[in-house]
Amino acid sequence: MLSLQHAAFALGWRGVVIADVAVLGSRVSAVVRVHRDVHRWRVRNGWPPETDPSWFRSWFEPELHDRLPVSAVELVGVLVEEATLHNALRACGTLMTLAPCAVVLSTPQHDPWPLIELDYYGIGVVTTLADGSSEVSIPPEDRSGEFGPSLFGRWLLEVLYDRVLKAEVARARARR
Repeated sequence: MLSLQHAAFALGWRGVVIADVAVLGSRVSAVVRVHRDVHRWRVRNGWPPETDPSWFRSWFEPELHDRLPVSAVELVGVLVEEATLHNALRACGTLMTLAPCAVVLSTPQHDPWPLIELDYYGIGVVTTLADGSSEVSIPPEDRSGEFGPSLFGRWLLEVLYDRVLKAEVARARARR
């Protein structure tokens, strides 16, 4: 987890790192920024995180649009831990439509071809160094604007909001 926090810091992504999120058959980590004012409003008005994907079908019903919660988190970026770059493009492929995506490597890569391909698609590369810090080899690009918002992306924000709240509860219990 510490290497992910170092990677997020090296990328300039400020927020909460949520590790081990199952997304589209991959396990990734997300960096989210909590909108505290929206969170307080949702708590006051009885809008807990909506993690059931079937609930989102109601978003297609125009008569229910006045009952949609505002997102309490913003997806800053996605971190994918991979041993090699060959699996990185597959892991980041869909996720790069939602937010900047970066691959976190445990060892430097010397083969230029995967780096060129990742750079072409706007996928970043961060290497964890021996001292535990991280170095950005390729900065990620935010290509989410090219794709626009999606129902899947909005549902993922609810899942991440739920994970942030659970992590806060766990930290509060650990302090007791």
